[in-house]
Amino acid sequence: MFSLSKMPSTTSVLSAYTTLTASAVLVRTLVSEVQNMTNQLLPKNLQEKILSKVGILMGNLSSQMTLIIEENTGFTPNEVFEASNIYLGTIVYPSVQRVKISKAEKEKKFSVTISKDEKIIDTFEGVELIWELKIVETHKANCDDGYFSSEKVEQKWFELSFLKNHKEMVLDTYLPFVLEKSKAIKEENKVITLSPLGSYGESVNLHHPSTFDTLAMDPELKQKLMDDLNRFVMRKDYYRRVGKAWKRGYLLYGPPGTGKSSLIAAIANYLKFDIYDMELSSLQANSDFRRLLVSAKNRSILVIEDIDCTIELENRDGGAHQSESQVTLSGLLNFIDGLWSSCGDERIIVFTTNYKERLDPALLRPGRMDMHIEMSYCTPSGFKILASNYLGLKNHCKFREIEELITELNVTAAEIAQELMISDEADIALDGLIKFLNKKKEEKIVVQNALDEKEDEIEEINKQVETKEIKKRKGNSRRGGRTRRKIF
Repeated sequence: MFSLSKMPSTTSVLSAYTTLTASAVLVRTLVSEVQNMTNQLLPKNLQEKILSKVGILMGNLSSQMTLIIEENTGFTPNEVFEASNIYLGTIVYPSVQRVKISKAEKEKKFSVTISKDEKIIDTFEGVELIWELKIVETHKANCDDGYFSSEKVEQKWFELSFLKNHKEMVLDTYLPFVLEKSKAIKEENKVITLSPLGSYGESVNLHHPSTFDTLAMDPELKQKLMDDLNRFVMRKDYYRRVGKAWKRGYLLYGPPGTGKSSLIAAIANYLKFDIYDMELSSLQANSDFRRLLVSAKNRSILVIEDIDCTIELENRDGGAHQSESQVTLSGLLNFIDGLWSSCGDERIIVFTTNYKERLDPALLRPGRMDMHIEMSYCTPSGFKILASNYLGLKNHCKFREIEELITELNVTAAEIAQELMISDEADIALDGLIKFLNKKKEEKIVVQNALDEKEDEIEEINKQVETKEIKKRKGNSRRGGRTRRKIF
């Protein structure tokens, strides 16, 4: 029970209050003296660090500001949280006691993140900033068919603390720097993915080794394409200014085995864009195109291979017989450059075909397919790239013979690569390639001779037919002359 006899006396309360007041005055005096000394003896940035430490030590947080950066904003991931998490993984100092380490299969580097309640101190433009990760577990109640259950849900957020007078610098300069830095880190460590677009299936990491350095392609055409890609990714403001969607279309055409798929992989590796392989045969209606465009991420390549034979596109002028249950050419054209095509940025659309002449002219016009790239048969320069890739050779005494044969023949890069892979011994591999090319040359001669014989036969038949026609006309002429003499 409460007892009046246990209450402190008025004298004791006043004495304690006096002591507390005196202590507070003493602390303020000390802080003031420290501030005066630091103002006189130390640089401004060092002054702020000392005063910040003194303020935190004395429990005086009035000079501090803390920003709360939550993991999600509603149902949408918070870009600032993700960027902060990536950035802080690169500034872990020895003073930090606990960090989390992870690494996905075939990723280049370890992923480092800070642990719960761990503090990291960052310095930017002489200003000290203190980061701390907070995690709270809550239980979420679920009701399914009358049965109640709960699951653990983690709420995460970063607390960023600093002196109040640096608020504008943090918001206007520091956080934008963190966003840009994290973006650069993501690009450096990014693993390109290959995803089916229009059919079921999960994304897989694409570790295709093709690059522009290893691609057996005409050097001038290769450089022209690289320049076009560089110009495309640097022109965000340009596309916005001229009122066009930020996208680019490429048509790759040529015989099978000339490297169309390898070129797509090389573009993805060069730009670090994800690839979406679009299966038109899995689509049921034109409305599916909109779903696909929305599901594709920015900075990606949308690929439709063998466009001339993937599906039978209904003619866009088909009239009343078309229905929404059909995939039409008009639907595909709207997918490429209609209103829905502008719902993403930095996208590349690639069509491939073995037979360019079979495509509807509407697919080929600028704005849909901006650049037409012919993937031709292998050239001497392409062969040298393949020899360097597969055998590590820059030159060899047998190159001249091989290059002369390649100039005479229609041989694909895939055929040459297949021969070079037979042996690691350069002489054996090159001899095998020469034998393969000579055999191909003999086959060409046989085919050409057969064609020449056919042409000779056709020419002989044409001569015989022509001779018969001449004789027939002469016979008709003589009979006509005799008839006229009888009449007159």
